[in-house]
This record gives sequence, structure tokens and C-alpha cells, in this order.
Amino acid sequence: MRQILNQFKTEDWLAVGAGLLIMLLAIAMPGQMPVMPKSLASWGAWQNIALLIAGLFVIVYGAGKMLGRSTRGILPSLLVIFGIALAAQYVAGLPAVKNSTGLESVFFAVAFGLLISNTVGVPDWMRPALQSEFYVKIGLVLLGTTVIFGEIMQAGALGLIQALVVVLCVWNFGYWVARKLGVDREMSTMLASAVSICGVSAAIATCGAIKGDSKKLSYVISLVLVVAIPMMYGMPYLAMWMGLSPEVAGAWMGGTIDTTGAVVASGAVLGETAEQYSVIVKFSQNVLLGLAAFAISIYWSYAGKDHREKPTAGVLWERFPKFVLGFVLASLVFSFAMPVETAHRIGGVTKNLQGFFFAVAFVCIGLETRFKDIFNKDFKKPLWSFLIAQGFNIVLTLIVAYLLFSHIGD
Repeated sequence: MRQILNQFKTEDWLAVGAGLLIMLLAIAMPGQMPVMPKSLASWGAWQNIALLIAGLFVIVYGAGKMLGRSTRGILPSLLVIFGIALAAQYVAGLPAVKNSTGLESVFFAVAFGLLISNTVGVPDWMRPALQSEFYVKIGLVLLGTTVIFGEIMQAGALGLIQALVVVLCVWNFGYWVARKLGVDREMSTMLASAVSICGVSAAIATCGAIKGDSKKLSYVISLVLVVAIPMMYGMPYLAMWMGLSPEVAGAWMGGTIDTTGAVVASGAVLGETAEQYSVIVKFSQNVLLGLAAFAISIYWSYAGKDHREKPTAGVLWERFPKFVLGFVLASLVFSFAMPVETAHRIGGVTKNLQGFFFAVAFVCIGLETRFKDIFNKDFKKPLWSFLIAQGFNIVLTLIVAYLLFSHIGD
């Protein structure tokens, strides 16, 4: 029995447990769950802050104890990281910033982290709580609560078709380009997944499936977020210049921009219809996350580093990122175990908490990333691979979106 229980003492399983526990608490008492405050002017906001810090501390401290990690200094480290995330939320909510940029808090979270890391540096006492992958994995489990299968199948069957065609073509093209340019298999696989599926989420899932290098993962995530910003601003105006219908423009942006927040912001520029279609297509890509992780687990068993590992059921189970199971389970619960209205109401709570974990994670990613380490000659080839694959993704998705959605507005 102890041996069986020890198999669950991994970061992936603990992320699943934390995510599902938060989901169950949101279902049981949605009105009492804390939210990330947009203003600090009320007593309720500070109560929310205290509850979020306490909950985050319990999760990180408990996970550290179960994994046998040192838990010394976690609280002061968490307080500073949370403070940076809160500052990012505050700046993103300022009317002047919100109206002029449309950037969400995650972008400022990364920017603040990068600024600190690449100027004054990160002191050792701040490192105990720098666990970006763990926070993202919990956020991905909560992301499953927003993926309602019935709605996607009803409103987004065409979106699923687009997602399947584009993901398969872009993943293979992105991987081929990276390998042709001399990028190693590990980095090529993460780059291809990030470009083709759903950005940061896919990169994390892929890294788990292939047991990849965390430094390479940080590079891919930073690249995804940096490239998403000009795409978020430029694509709506490019769509207007080309005279695309709102349906085609929304499907195009939803299939190419690699973060959900940026997709929503860019779709909103073109109106409610474009925003709706962009979100449907993006969620259709999110649905494919579990299937993609499974397929990559099989692929890597054949094409891994030593080529000697046989893709048995045990090997596949070991490689499969377990937090994806939490994502799928959360989606199934919200899709089939409750009315749609209830799923939307509770999903609003879990979405806010998902954003909280992503904001904390992206602060850590920024703090862990140094430009001199990643934007050097060793990463020139991955950079060009990503940009070429993203260009192919933009063109192919536009063609597919036009073929599938151009008749809808007629």
C-alpha cells in the first residue's frame, strides 16, 4: 500500500489534487471562495488577499513536505511573488492601461519578473517558492472547468475541425523546420506544440510528457508570451484591412494567438461576434490538449533520447503528464455533472482562481528567465524555428478559417 501511495507523491499528482480540491470547494461554496482583487480600497479586498496567500502557502508547503523538499523560507518568498502578481493585477486594471493596451495581468506579471531578474537579480531567499510549473499545472486543471463539451460541439463543431487540421499540419511543419535548422528533438517538440496547440499550456504538457529541460521550457514560454503581444494588437487591424467577416477573423485569431487572454482581447476589438468565434476556436484547441499529450507520450517513447525505450503501457503511463487527467476530469464534471447555467456560474469562480495561479506562475517564469541565458547564439535557431512555424500557422489558419466560416455571415 505504501508503495502505491508513493507513486502519487509527484508534482503532477499533487497539482491534480490541489486543482480538484479547489474545484470541489468552488462547487460546494462558490460565494465564499476568494478572488484576486482589482482594487485595494476595501476591507473585503484585503480579506481576499489574506485567504489567497494562506491557501497558496498551505498548497506549496504541503506539496514541499510530501515531495521531501526544503520548506524553509517559503512564506517570505511567496509574499514577494504574490505582491508582484498583485501589482501586475493592479496595473492591468488601471483605466488608462486597460483602455489603451488591453493587456491582461499575466503579461505584466511576466514583465515585472523579467525586469527584476534582468536588472537587480533574484536573491537566494526568494527562490524557495519559485515553482512556476507547479502553479501552471494547478491552473491548467482549473482551466478544464471552462471547457464545456456540449457548448463546443453545439457552437464549435467547425472550430474542432479547424483545430484538428491546423494542429496536425502546424505541429509537423514546426517540428520539421526546427529539426532542419539543427534544433534538438526536445526543444523541437516543445516549440511545435506551443505554436500549434495552445501556447503555454501545450508547452507545459509537452515538457511533462517528454520529461524536458525546465530552462528550455522557460525559453519557449517567454517566446510565446512575447510574440503574442504584437499578434494581439496587429491581427484585428490586419483582418479589417483584408475585409474578413467577424466569423472568419475570430476563427483566425483564435487559432493562431497562443494565449486565451490575448485571444479574447483581440477578438473584442472586432466586436462580439468575432470575440465569440475566437474563444470557441481557442477552446476547441484546448480540448485537444489531452489527446496531444497522449500522442506526444507515444511519439517520445519511440523517438526519445536513447531510442531504446519501448512504448509499453507502463512507459506511456509514466510519461503521460498526470495533470492533464485533472484537466479532462474537471471538464467532464462541468460538462456532464451539472446544468450549463450552474457550470457557468461556478466556472466564473474557478476561472478567477485559474488566473490567480497563472499570474503567480508567470511572475516566477519572469524571475527565472535571464535574457543573457536564452537570447544568445545558442537559441538563435529555436527563435527562427518558432517564428517560421508561427508564420506558417497564420497563413494556414487563415485559409482553413475562410473555407469553414466565410459562409456563416451571409
